[in-house]
Formats: sequence, C-alpha cells, structure tokens
Amino acid sequence: MRRLLLALLALLAAAPALAAELPRIETKAGRHMLVVDGKPFLMLGAQANNSSNYPSMLPKVWPVIHRLHANTLEIPVAWEQVEPVEGKFDFSWVDTLVKQARENDVRLVLLWFGTWKNTSASYAPVWVKSDGARFPRMKTADGKSHYVLSPHGAATLAADRRAFVKLMEHLRDADPGNQVIMVQVENEIGSYGLARDHSAEAERLFKGPVPAELTRKLGKPAGNWSAVFGDFAEQAFTSWHMARYVDQIAAAGKAAKALPMYCNSAMGDPFNAKSASTSPSGGPQWNMIDVWKVGAPNVDFVAPDIYSREQREAAQILGYYDRPDNALMVPETGNSVDHSRFFWSALGRGAIGYAPFGMDETGYSNYPLAARNLGDAEVEAFASKYRVFAPIASIWARIAAGSPTWGTAKAADAADQSTVMGRWRVTAQYELWQFGEREWTFLKSDPHPAKGQPLGGVVVAQTGPDEFLVSGSDVRLRIGLDKPGAGENASMMRVEEGTFGPDGAWHMTRVWNG
Repeated sequence: MRRLLLALLALLAAAPALAAELPRIETKAGRHMLVVDGKPFLMLGAQANNSSNYPSMLPKVWPVIHRLHANTLEIPVAWEQVEPVEGKFDFSWVDTLVKQARENDVRLVLLWFGTWKNTSASYAPVWVKSDGARFPRMKTADGKSHYVLSPHGAATLAADRRAFVKLMEHLRDADPGNQVIMVQVENEIGSYGLARDHSAEAERLFKGPVPAELTRKLGKPAGNWSAVFGDFAEQAFTSWHMARYVDQIAAAGKAAKALPMYCNSAMGDPFNAKSASTSPSGGPQWNMIDVWKVGAPNVDFVAPDIYSREQREAAQILGYYDRPDNALMVPETGNSVDHSRFFWSALGRGAIGYAPFGMDETGYSNYPLAARNLGDAEVEAFASKYRVFAPIASIWARIAAGSPTWGTAKAADAADQSTVMGRWRVTAQYELWQFGEREWTFLKSDPHPAKGQPLGGVVVAQTGPDEFLVSGSDVRLRIGLDKPGAGENASMMRVEEGTFGPDGAWHMTRVWNG
C-alpha cells in the first residue's frame, strides 16, 4: 500500500523582506525561479491600464492592488513621458511611482513603451512620430508607409536605446532597494497586416543569406530567408531583426542596472501559425521563439499575453513558453472571471508570475477581450487565489523550482483531466458536489452551482514520492496508482489542511480523512 499526504494551502500572513541584492532568474535542471531580496519570489501581479501611468491615476490603482492581495504592479513608463523633448529627460513619474510603491509595499515591473507598443509607435515622443525621414516606418511592397516603425531604422534604435539606458541609470541611482524587480522591453512587438519591411535596406537583407549564427543554432542549411524558412520566411526575417533590435536595447540597459528583462507577445492561433494579418509578425510568437532565443540573448525570457477564454488554447500557449531555456510568466491576461482559472494552469507549469490586465478603477475596459467592467466578481476571482499564495509566495516558488508540478483549469466540456506523477495518476474533476459520485443516480441533487460556468482549477506539487501539496477551487482531485501491480491498491493515509509559517514549516489545521 502506497502512502499519500495531501496538504491544502490556506492563508497565513508573513512579513515582507528587505531588499538585499539585485533580482534575478535562476535556472536549474530546466526549472526556473525568480529571486528577489535573495529569496524565491512568486509574482502575484496585476497590470494597470495603459494610460494609468500618471501620478493623478495612482489613487485609483493602489486600492485594487490591495484588494487583489497582489505583491507586484506592472505599469508603463512611456518614452514620450521621460523624453518629451529630445535629449531632455524627466523621471518625475518614475520617482513618484517608486515612492508610492514602497509606501504600499508593492514591487514593480516597469513596462517600457518605446519604439513598439502593441506594434505601434503610439507611446513614442512626438519628435519621433513626426519625423518619418529620420525614424522610418516599414514600407509596403508598393512603397507606401506602414504604421509600424521599421526595425531597420538605425536612428530609431539609437534614440530608443539612449532613453532606455537613461531610465536604467536612473533606477540604479534612485532605486537602490530594488522596488523595481523586472523590466519589460517594448510591448507586443510586431506588425499587423504586413509581414516584413520592403524598404530598400530591408529588401537587400531579405535577399541575402540568413545569418550563419541563426542557421547554425537552428540546425538549418545555409541560404537566403526564403530558402531556409519557406512560407514563414517573412515572419522569421522580421522576428530576427526585431529581436536583434530589442537585444541591443536590453544589453545597454543591463549595463546600467542588470534587472531581469523580458518581451511579451500578442498571441495568434496557437494551433495554426497564421499570416501577419491575424497575428503580429516579428514578435516572439510561439512559432518564432527559437529565432528570438538566438537573436536576443540579453532578453531573459519571452512571454505570452493570454486573452483566449478557452482552456484548450490557454494550455497550448503555456506549453509553448514553458521551456528549459525560457522561464514561464504570464505578464498579461484578461481580467474576466474566465481568465482567472488559468492561474492554476500557469502555476502547474512552474510559472514565475501571473498578471491580469486592466486592474484599476480608472474606468477603461478592453472588452470583448476581457471583462466588460471590473467589478467585485472579477477582482475576487483573482483575489481568492492570490489570497492563498500571497503569504507563501516565496515558499511556493522554492517548491515549484525543485519539485514536479501540474496544474489544470476547467474546460468548456468540464471533462476530467489527468496526468501521471511518478507512480500516481492525478485526476481533476469538475461540477461535482463535495459528496457523491456521478454514477450515483439513486441520489437526487440540484445542478452544481459551477455547472456551465468557467470556474475551477487545481495545482499539484509532488513534494515526495508519495506526498503531494494541493491547492484549487471548484474541483475534485483523485489520486490513485497509475499501473497497480498484482494485489496492490492505494489509500489516502492522511489528508491535512493547513498553512505554512514564515519559516516555511507546515502547520496542520485539520485532517480530512473522509
């Protein structure tokens, strides 16, 4: 008989630590961990709206952050804010933000809206947007200007890099306590509607050979872009040059202050690499991660923005970005109740952080991508999960970095989902009351309150051969032998509900044995 121990996570307050060293990402045996103040750190994040990056908006941000039990705020720093006049820098917004974050005991991830924000130049300074000769746009095949700033614009790169370095130098001097723990370089890079630049310089490069470094590391034969990448030649070409562009910005910024840096990507169809008209060509799309890994070695990881409400699609996307060479983080997802359940799936893949978008009281909504309005139900959908993990963020990060984990969220059909962990088969079931079985038709019951609702999920960590740590909601979990031998059966020897103390010790509050 195999012995099992189940531990259900519950809330326990823990004191925040003081900053002591630069945040970093550690990788061991293909598993990743964010380290802040020298300790493992699970980022329970929330992203403010795009235009909440002004001091007058912050009073409408912090209350939501606290209601969520979030430990990290993601918020923009726009190029146009810090360099409204070329060569003259103003970091008063950054200083206000860092000061208030420190007062609210919340860490920051700064979102650098530079050359590209959702592929456009909307947050670049007016002096950049208004000078197309100096800061060129991509060109269509017939010579017309596209809306996207070209990755082949040397002056654009130089100007963006200079401003970003100034920002990182300011953080080095003004934020020695590392209230800012990470920086996102640009935002949802790429181009909609045009797969690549057709300017004279871009045409020359596209007809030339693919860089030997890229073909060698991808294991592809030498040749030009069309020969090497076929139908995806234009997307690969733009991805390479945008990755190289961003990498130079990240490298220069790290020379000033070496915080972890990442790039996010808007998602196309996770089951079909579509054309640039329906997904952005050039960003770290799931089918271009390998290109980005070669082209941007100074970018610590690339990350998916998940707005799909379908469990199947979200699970597929998470699988693409969960790699031995890439820490998984979801820096942006919808703020609807539907999206909150994917927190379990992300944690199950060892995610170092998670953050819904639009988490403030400024009144903006990106519906229908996410919730029509941010109300109590939407906040609580995330807060109910963060509330459990906030006091154990460091403990969970350490466990997830060193133990097998699995997580899942309810699918549209509410079907059972399972995996094998060691000798054990772990199965999640949905729309079941706490008592009874589906086949018990002799007992009449009302429909489960979660029936037909996008509610439910679970995360499991295998902390020993026959020991599991479990947290979830609106789910029933079964654990049994995957392939029992002759005469072998399984029984739950002890099921404890409890909490972790500040020292990481487990404290049982009650036993659930039946």
